[in-house]
Amino acid sequence: MAKESSFDIVSKVDLSEVTNAINIALKEIQNRFDFKGSVSDIKLEKEELVLLSDSEFKLDQLKDVMVSKMIKRNVPTKNIQYGKIEDASKGAVRQRGKLVQGIDKENTKKINTIIKNSGLKVKTQIQDDQVRVTGKNRDDLQQVIAALREADLDIDLQFVNYR
Repeated sequence: MAKESSFDIVSKVDLSEVTNAINIALKEIQNRFDFKGSVSDIKLEKEELVLLSDSEFKLDQLKDVMVSKMIKRNVPTKNIQYGKIEDASKGAVRQRGKLVQGIDKENTKKINTIIKNSGLKVKTQIQDDQVRVTGKNRDDLQQVIAALREADLDIDLQFVNYR
């Protein structure tokens, strides 16, 4: 009997890379002419980003700078769920962005549906906030990975522990 191969589907954000991206973005903001004299800041509180700026327009610019630095550091920006823009002190605006870790039940169902619709002979197991896919044929596992990369999901997926 052939040995079964497997891999895990996870969705994680490396917080040290997020911190590095924030520090680089803050350095760029300090040097940019359009941010001179403005109150603009990005903080990481546990697993939540807090963006603060003078106006909504500058907040959007701040977000663009931060996202570009995160992309350069391979941080999945799909995993940031932004809240509503709220008023802060001295006429500033604040927005919080939650960093999503793990795969929630809704996305787990979508992943299982995609795998089942592919018609490949693989099995899935839900393990807390990750999904394990096992199968006898490694080519089937590769096709599952390809199908999930093409799928339009709310979160970014990583494929780990490929055996």
